[in-house]
Amino acid sequence: MSEAILFLFGGLPGTGKSTVAGALAAATGAWHLRLDTLEQALIRVGLCTRETLQGKGYEVACALAGEQLARATSVIADCVNPLELTRNWWRAVASAASCRTLEVEFICSDAALHRERAESRFVDIPGLKLPTWAEIQAREYEPWTTPHLVLDTARLPVDAAVARILDAAR
Repeated sequence: MSEAILFLFGGLPGTGKSTVAGALAAATGAWHLRLDTLEQALIRVGLCTRETLQGKGYEVACALAGEQLARATSVIADCVNPLELTRNWWRAVASAASCRTLEVEFICSDAALHRERAESRFVDIPGLKLPTWAEIQAREYEPWTTPHLVLDTARLPVDAAVARILDAAR
């Protein structure tokens, strides 16, 4: 890619964001910024607890993304992004770096498959507590208000999702 792009990912846990983000990073060389990794590091070093995070991880992630985008490095923001507020933070970061944003919302239209994925995931970040299916279902998640690509991972394999993202980025 010749210019930096902020790939703004969002969607409930277990919809495939991190899997697709890893594959997209491998295909493009974009920087995979995984919020779970950053937030767990903040907790591990004692800067906050899961209960006191309250957007701190997003703020740190946005600062790091802005630095990479300013250096013309594309960034994949891999996080739930459940609120319009956090999505606006990311958009402001891209705007400040004068780069494009491609917003991608991940869904899994097959509830049984989504539940199976959520309950069978393995923890690949030391100390991270994955949400239960009940917690995923109860999570606050605001509808997106801007144009964005919606990928249904119940119907779209990882390589096809990456291809759709790359097509949309052109």
